[in-house]
Amino acid sequence: MDTQNPSAPPHAQSRVPGKNHPHARPHSGVIHDNIRHTENFTVIGNHLVQHQELSLLAIGLACYLQSVRQGTAVDIKSLADRFPEGPTRIAAALRELEAHGYLRRTRERTPTGQVVTRTVSCNKPGHRAATTSDKPARRTAAVKDKPPLRKKRLPAVPRPSTTSPALLQAAVDVLAGLRRHDPRLLLSAADAEHLAPGVAAWLEREFTPAAVARALTENLPPEPLTRPAALLAHRLTAQLPPPPPFQPPSDPRHPLQNCDGCDRAFRAPAPGRCRDCRTDLPEAA
Repeated sequence: MDTQNPSAPPHAQSRVPGKNHPHARPHSGVIHDNIRHTENFTVIGNHLVQHQELSLLAIGLACYLQSVRQGTAVDIKSLADRFPEGPTRIAAALRELEAHGYLRRTRERTPTGQVVTRTVSCNKPGHRAATTSDKPARRTAAVKDKPPLRKKRLPAVPRPSTTSPALLQAAVDVLAGLRRHDPRLLLSAADAEHLAPGVAAWLEREFTPAAVARALTENLPPEPLTRPAALLAHRLTAQLPPPPPFQPPSDPRHPLQNCDGCDRAFRAPAPGRCRDCRTDLPEAA
């Protein structure tokens, strides 16, 4: 009798479907059906969308903040009007993003005393510190030797005849509202302070705030505005309307005259005699 080989398998083993197969498809889990975007897209890092500590609402809100145009209103009220979540949940999501470095919010005071919140969306927390420390020492020394960049001064603007606080505040309100017409017209506090007298000069010429805003925002160039404050300063000066027609004060009283007969003062449209000295008046019966 032949000796059997105990190590030989009794029959050929079949391959487990999907295991160790280079082209096998998973039985469960997500399958991507992707197409390459060539326009109207935003690059989001996996460190954000796959964050282990952020809530789903915070991740979605961060993606929205990184996708909108610069200057878009992203305060809690505006976000609550845009999305079905209420102000409480949105405020909590913003605090999450702020705690993990995806959002920076600072409060600044304008020249008029108004306190505003500046919001900065960060697509990668800590990237500023990383780029600074990763620079070679020789490159850093070269940067230090360069003269500091100087911001070009804004053109001068017209000045009103009076600088009352109420008039200047109305002018600042007009400038602050320009970003609602075009987000590119978001101004800094310093730019608004420089432009406010020019807007006040328009308001002093009996133009309404809406008319001033329309004159400053109509027919803007389609390309990005690198210096929106300079453009507004030019328009405030070049398109300044003339002052309204002069209107003399309406005073029904006649000017004072000296009587030619008794030298007593009396009111009349022209010089002459007072009532007591006139002989052409009928005597009382």
